[in-house]
Amino acid sequence: MTHDSASLHARHRAVLPSWLSLYYEHPLELTHGEGRHVWDAEGNRYLDFFGGILTTMTAHALPEVTKAVSEQAGRIVHTSTLYLSRPMVELAERITALSGIPDARVFFTTSGTEANDAAMLLATAHRRSNQILAMRNSYHGRSFSAVGVTGNTSWSPTSLSPFQTLYIHGGVRSRGPYAGLSDGDYIAACVADLEDMLQQTAGGVAALIAEPVQGVGGFTAPPDGLYAAFREVLDRHGILWISDEVQTGWGRTGDHFWGWQAHADNGPPDLLTFAKGIGNGMAIGGVVGRAEVMNSLSANSISTFGGSPVTMAAGLANLSYLLEHDLQGNARRVGGLLIERLRALAAGLDVVREVRGRGLMIGVDLVRPGTDEPSPAAAALVLEVARERGLLIGKGGQTGATLRIAPPLSLTVAEAEEGAGLLGEALQTAQGRLAAS
Repeated sequence: MTHDSASLHARHRAVLPSWLSLYYEHPLELTHGEGRHVWDAEGNRYLDFFGGILTTMTAHALPEVTKAVSEQAGRIVHTSTLYLSRPMVELAERITALSGIPDARVFFTTSGTEANDAAMLLATAHRRSNQILAMRNSYHGRSFSAVGVTGNTSWSPTSLSPFQTLYIHGGVRSRGPYAGLSDGDYIAACVADLEDMLQQTAGGVAALIAEPVQGVGGFTAPPDGLYAAFREVLDRHGILWISDEVQTGWGRTGDHFWGWQAHADNGPPDLLTFAKGIGNGMAIGGVVGRAEVMNSLSANSISTFGGSPVTMAAGLANLSYLLEHDLQGNARRVGGLLIERLRALAAGLDVVREVRGRGLMIGVDLVRPGTDEPSPAAAALVLEVARERGLLIGKGGQTGATLRIAPPLSLTVAEAEEGAGLLGEALQTAQGRLAAS
C-alpha cells in the first residue's frame, strides 16, 4: 500500500464516523472504471462483481450516460420540483409505463432509503395507521424510519421507531423453522403465520414492506408466489403492499423486470420503491404507485434534489441503454451460466453451504468447514483473497457470512468465466487457511 493510500485512510478516520465501514484490511481508493472493470490509486485493475452495491447497473463510464450528464449540466444543473422539468416528466412517463401499476404516479428522491421513507409516509397517511408488517432479515435503509422496519439486526442501531413493526416469516427459504418444508407447504406456513400475526394487532395495519429478494440479507428469496399468497390476505384487510425494488429492479434478476413479477398472480404492488441501478451511479431513488395512494398526502411536500435535471437525464439515458441492449436477457443468460459455474466450483468445498440466486444477483453462504455454522470470518477472508486476485465482491447476510455477487448487467460470458475462476480460487484458499487454523 502506498503512503498516499495510507494517508487517505488516516484522513478518512479523522473526519468520518467510526461506523462508516470500509471493505478490506487496506481499503481501496477506486479512481476510474470502464465497462465491468475498475482501477485503484496504485493502478491495479479489478473485475467488478459488486458495482458499488448494485448501483453501477449497466457499465462503468457508459458513454451514453456520461454524455447525457455532461450535456444537461451544461444547460442547467438544478431547479427543484417547484418548476416544471422535462427530464423528470419524461423519466416518470417511462417508469409508470414499465411499473405494471395502473394509473401510476412517481415521486423522485435521492436514495433508496428516502424512497422507502416516502412509501411508508404515503402508506401510513393513506391508512391512518403506524402499524407496518416487515419481513425477518429485511433491510430497507439507514434513516430513522427505515431502521424501524429493518429485520436484520446488523443494520438496526436503535430499537426506537415511529412505527409498530410486526415481523413475519418468508424471506429466508433455507434457514428457520420452515426450511425443511416443500415450497407449497412453506408458503402455506408463512401465510398462516401472517394470519396469526394479524390477529395480534389492533386492526388497521398500514402496509407490508418486503424485498422480493433480500439484498443486504444475503440475496435470500422465498419461493415464487409467496407475496401473491400474502396479497390475498392483505387485500381482505385493506393492507397495502410495498415492494422494495431498490436492489431487484430493472431486470437484475433476469427472469423479470421487477422482483414482484415472480409473485404476480394477484396483481402488482400498491407501491414500488426503486433506486441504485437506474442512475448508474447518479443519486436517483423514487416511489411509484397507484394514484389513490400517491395523491393521499394532505400537507405540502416537495423534493429539493429529487428529480434534478442532471440525474433525470442520466436515468433516461441509462434506462434507454438497458432496454435497447436487452440487459435483462443478458442477466438471465450470463447469470445462469455464472451460477452454474459457481455451484460446480462449490460442490467440493466444505466452506460453502449454499449457492443461490437469480440472474446477476447471486449469494454464496459460507460456514465453518464441517459444520452448519455461518462463518463471517470465512466471508471476510474470501473478500480479501478475491481482491488480491483482482475480483471485487460484496458480503452480507444476518451474520455477514454471505458473499454477494452482483456485476453490471452487461457482463460478458468471458468475464463471468473469469470471475467464477477467481472466486473459486479464493474459496479454495480460504478453506485451506481455515482448516489449518
